[in-house]
Amino acid sequence: MNTRQFTRGMRVGVPIFLGYLAVSFTLGITAKNAGLSAFQATLTSLLVNASAGQYAAFTLMAAQGGYLEMALLTLVTNARYLLMSCSLSQKLSPQTRLWQRCTVGFAVTDEMFGMAIAERQDLSPFYYFGMMTVAMPGWALGTFLGTSVGNILPASAVSALSVGLYGMFLAVVIPASRKSKVILGVVAVSMGASFLLSVLPLFAQMAEGTRLIILTIVISAGAAALFPVKEEKEEASHGA
Repeated sequence: MNTRQFTRGMRVGVPIFLGYLAVSFTLGITAKNAGLSAFQATLTSLLVNASAGQYAAFTLMAAQGGYLEMALLTLVTNARYLLMSCSLSQKLSPQTRLWQRCTVGFAVTDEMFGMAIAERQDLSPFYYFGMMTVAMPGWALGTFLGTSVGNILPASAVSALSVGLYGMFLAVVIPASRKSKVILGVVAVSMGASFLLSVLPLFAQMAEGTRLIILTIVISAGAAALFPVKEEKEEASHGA
């Protein structure tokens, strides 16, 4: 069972690897412009699996920011992973061991979270391990390549690479939206609310990660209150 779940996770990790390879290429360029070597930038991508947090940190490095400022900025930018980790902890079986939970927690990313949370049954940690094994090297390799040879590419090519990962988000959201009108409505509300918060003066000055946390809490709480998901046992009893 564990081997089968691990293999299935590796297959799912292949497109994530390709997306990470393309997007982290531009991260490597940002790291080089901030003065980091290829080794330093690659090590960062191996230890910190957070694109927005790394971009923010590298940008602050280039601006000669202080350590405390960098730590606070990274904390705010990556705070959404706290919510994702809480959600994943409920998805894992109660029998999941502590070291398995810690290993999953080390590599909570938007894309792997999306694939993991879409599992209908309890999430197998070995399924997640399979995704990590394939996907995470793509992020580090792309960073290395971007730091090493990124500046020799034309600007149009770098810009094109930066949008590659958005297609992966669409691949996660669209199938679920086609199956459920509630999810489709939540997606539409999320898009509209995200745009409004980005232009309203009160929220436009907030960090992107902070706005995302506010939207996640408010919209998910509202959807849960208005459209609660019935448990399988409850549905079976009603059917009987």
